[in-house]
Amino acid sequence: MSIGSNIKSLREERHFTQEQVAEALGITFQAVSSWERDEYKPDTDKLIKLAELFDVSVSAIAEERQKAFKTKEAIYNWEHMKTFVKTTARNFRLRDTLKAVDYAVEAHEGQKRKKSVIPYIYHPLNLSCHALSMGIVEDEVIAACMLHDVVEDCGKKIDDLPVSDETKELVRLLTHEKSKPENREQMMDAYYEEISRNPKAALIKCIDRCNNLTTMSWGLSRERIYRMIAETEKYFPKLLKVVKAEPEYSNASWLLQYQMESMLDIYKRLM
Repeated sequence: MSIGSNIKSLREERHFTQEQVAEALGITFQAVSSWERDEYKPDTDKLIKLAELFDVSVSAIAEERQKAFKTKEAIYNWEHMKTFVKTTARNFRLRDTLKAVDYAVEAHEGQKRKKSVIPYIYHPLNLSCHALSMGIVEDEVIAACMLHDVVEDCGKKIDDLPVSDETKELVRLLTHEKSKPENREQMMDAYYEEISRNPKAALIKCIDRCNNLTTMSWGLSRERIYRMIAETEKYFPKLLKVVKAEPEYSNASWLLQYQMESMLDIYKRLM
């Protein structure tokens, strides 16, 4: 696809008219039309403004791609993951996890991942499968992976969760209140500091961040992606050190750090 075709495609995907694009950039709609017909190419300043308007990278507009790649939002079927987690829980007698899976499925019913049609339960199931695949078979950890968002996003109360006090404490640590721009940094500092005092909570939060990094390209705006990168670089080195300090999590910490830093590097290069 040419630069003009990219501009037209992105404009139409966002239901913008040429006049609306022109007004946002402070130019005439004839200029936008000439770009889309490949009669002229926008200068660097206009490319940057187009990228901000369409909420994409400059390369998504400027690169003349010959072929478009097919993308997918989900890799695994969430019901298959549910079966895997429950089967593993039965085999290892993980009582909290067995209760947590069904509770989370019901609590998140009808919810979708940001800007997608993927059921939200795909996310906590991903965390649980991620932990199990790294050889972590601890009841409170897997159960907290399943329940880590039910208080924050589903209006559930900690005391009502059908799990042990240790699992409830992990969910409490992983839950944070909604913040406002003026107090966000202070709240996040306190939130991550408390998590860093509990290796299991730090482990779950690192798994959660890895999963969120893999989906933020289609689930977050460019502004939120920048914020996610900055937040990851600020808080997660400390959490990874906490995880690595636990002998039973040392292998997991290597994998988590590798995935996290690889994803950050990819996003930085593409942004």
